[in-house]
This record gives sequence, C-alpha cells and structure tokens, in this order.
Amino acid sequence: MSTVETSTQDALRGYTTLRLGGPARRFVVAETTAGLVDTVRELDAAGEPVLLLGGGSNLVVADEGFPGTVVRIGTTGWDGDTVAAGQDWDAYVAATVAEGRGGLECLSGIPGSAGATPIQNVGAYGCEISEVLHSIELYDRRSGEIRTLAASELGFAYRTSVLKGTDTGLVLSVRFTLSDDGLSAPIRYAELARALGVEVGTRVPVTEARDAVLALRRGKGMVLDPADHDTWSAGSFFTNPIVPEADVAGVLARIAEVVGADVAVPQYPAQGGVKLSAAWLIERAGFGKGHPGPGGRVSLSTKHTLALTNRGGAATADLLTLAREVRDGVRARFGVTLHPEPLLINCSL
Repeated sequence: MSTVETSTQDALRGYTTLRLGGPARRFVVAETTAGLVDTVRELDAAGEPVLLLGGGSNLVVADEGFPGTVVRIGTTGWDGDTVAAGQDWDAYVAATVAEGRGGLECLSGIPGSAGATPIQNVGAYGCEISEVLHSIELYDRRSGEIRTLAASELGFAYRTSVLKGTDTGLVLSVRFTLSDDGLSAPIRYAELARALGVEVGTRVPVTEARDAVLALRRGKGMVLDPADHDTWSAGSFFTNPIVPEADVAGVLARIAEVVGADVAVPQYPAQGGVKLSAAWLIERAGFGKGHPGPGGRVSLSTKHTLALTNRGGAATADLLTLAREVRDGVRARFGVTLHPEPLLINCSL
C-alpha cells in the first residue's frame, strides 16, 4: 500500500540525517514492492519529477526543497540473504551477526537503507558491498521491466557503481553471499585489527568484529545519536581522492613542499592511480575538528574532520558554504580537488 502525506515546510528536513532540506510538492510512502513499482511507474508516465528516498543518510537537499514528488521507499524485512530495499541497514546487519552469518559485520553502524548500499558501493573498515553482494532486483524505469542483475553487471569501483548518478534503476531488493561459520571476513583494516588485538588477515567471531566497529564509529561520531550533533551529518562528506598514476609524483611532491619531505603521506593502491586520505588533506589544509561554518550553525565534526555537521538551526546553504571553503582550501594548498560523496538534490557545490 502507498499513502500520500501532505508536504510541510520541514518535510525533507525530517527525513535526512543532516536534518536539512525544504519541502516537496508531494510526499508518498510506498510500503510494498508492488506499490513502489506502481507508484514510480505512474509518476514517470505523468512526467512528474521523482526523488527516491531511503534512509536519507546520503542526501543534501536544497533549502528550496524538491519541485516534484518524493517517494519514500518504505519496504522492510528480509528472507535470509535477501533484504528489502527500504529495510534499515544496521538492523539487518545486526540480525545477520546474531545468526552467526559473516560478511557484513564491518559495515555495522552505517545509517540508511539496504537498497542504497550497492548504489555507491558502501564500504568501511576494509570491506565493500561489492565483495559480498550476489545480485539485486531492480525496476528499470526506462523499459518498465523488473530485472535481476548480478554483482558483475554493476560496474563496482571505489564508492560508485553503474547505478550512481542516475535514477533510471530502482533497487527493490539486495541479495548477499554470507558465510555461516560464525566468523568474520578476514580483518583487513589496521585500525580495526588493533582494536581487536589481532593481526591483519585474522578472522574473528562476527559479534566481536561488530562490537569493535561500532565502538570505533561511535568514537568518530559516525553512529546516529539524536543528542549528539556530531552525528547530524551525511557521514563522510568527501570521498578519498584518487590521483591518476601519471600525476602521482607531481601531487606528492607538492604535498611534500607544504608539509615537509619527512612527513609520511597516507596513500593506498587504487585502480588507475593512488588513493589519498581526504581527512588527512583537510586537516593539513588548516581545517581542524570543529572548524566552524557560517554563524557556527554548521561545522566539521568535533570527532572527525571528514564529516560536515548541522549544529542545530542550520540551513543547507550554510552547509554548502562550509563544504566549498574546505574543498577550495584543500585545492589551493595541495592542488587536489575533493568531491562530495552524498547526492546533492536541487543544489550544487
């Protein structure tokens, strides 16, 4: 069943983790997969602009709102390794861990819905969705067909897939390939390995891995808490930049000129080049934890420089002003351009 809610001035503000965004012309909640497909099909046929909304954890919505219909994906539940698109992600991860299923434990505490995870190839603590995803069920808005796509068809790369940047494919459900021996995937992230007291590559009980990940995320303000303004964010606002192989030497030389040749620059192998740490660059460009934006209404998180946060009473314009300041400051100092991770709706940097 789908229901229509009357749009209010703070309709979208109330459905995003940033608690920002103006009204929509119309707001629809689709609670079944059939209702979701029928609703989107009807709106497409009518030529109505549509914004698909899951958990709202990866959206920056303009103060002017959205001049069309917002369809909130309200489908929930799971059957083993297959989960509905609208299901709260961490609740599903918690359930798999409780059942002794391994593979998703390092993605604990990430806000949002299950259907959003393959779109940007969500990842954390050495794990990415692409490594555990089997397939998705998708409604193709161009052809009007419901299709099943294997992981190999989704063009996964760092924080992206063929689904990102387009709304032609509507994820209906996601199927994973999980282990059933009660152990995690091999721990690959050094910080997590240290927290667990194990060597990189070790497998640990899934419950221990989840608990350690949640503790690390809480320490960075990355687990939602209404009382903690550091969690009023869209998570990591900028992706870690990937420098093309041909430019690596020049970029590293410029960074060395700024911070000193004896300072180790965090860098990781990446397809086609080298991945740098956005947080490291932000801090060394002069933007420390808690760096304020306009009027102190927004700031960098006091716990993690990669999160831009709403301190209460902020507007989206405030957030974008701070984002531009950070992006431009890093580019001026190091010649590296940072790109936003969340989707910008009716606004831009």
